[in-house]
Amino acid sequence: MIRLALIEDQTLVRRGLRALLDLTGDMAIVAEAADGEEGARVIRRERPDVVLLDVRMPGKNGIDLLTELRRTDELPPTILLTTFDDDEALLDGIRAGARGYLLKDVSLEQLADAIRTVSRGETLIRPAITERVLRGLEHVRQTFDALDPPDPLTARELEVLRLMAGGYSNREISDALGIAEGTVKNHASSVMSKLGVRDRTRAVLKALEHGYLGG
Repeated sequence: MIRLALIEDQTLVRRGLRALLDLTGDMAIVAEAADGEEGARVIRRERPDVVLLDVRMPGKNGIDLLTELRRTDELPPTILLTTFDDDEALLDGIRAGARGYLLKDVSLEQLADAIRTVSRGETLIRPAITERVLRGLEHVRQTFDALDPPDPLTARELEVLRLMAGGYSNREISDALGIAEGTVKNHASSVMSKLGVRDRTRAVLKALEHGYLGG
């Protein structure tokens, strides 16, 4: 059984998530909190396997809570939840130690899969495709040379690809993942090679086609 803590300031959202997760059969919410201060207390008390954490809360927000628990080495695997695609929150959350980032309108299947993923020690970074990326895609031919099927990507390459799809620069990806900028460039080159494409825009198109950026 995966033991969960749910830190969310909206009562209806907490109740809805609890009702959904009760349907999974392999998860149980062992603690709830409506703000970051209370969240810190229940996490330290219950030591959950995974935390579902709202980004925007009054007082101590989700990023503040992540930072505090990471500093004291008390941070369980954590998934940030938000109602809107927020570039800044995504990068700040990853820097602060979040293992995943999801919009609150995900399906039960998507949420449950995300929880299982981070409980195994893996990460789940899936930013929405931003407007500036979509504008760039409009000018690219939909038919171009690529590997079909592509070579398998590693977990780290998928993280880099998803951040590339969010429109982030090598420097931003480097800061977020805590790796050298040169390492990011190497991963990006490997991604493009495995997809059989020559630039990032085509890599995003191919990633969309093969479901790498889905929920």
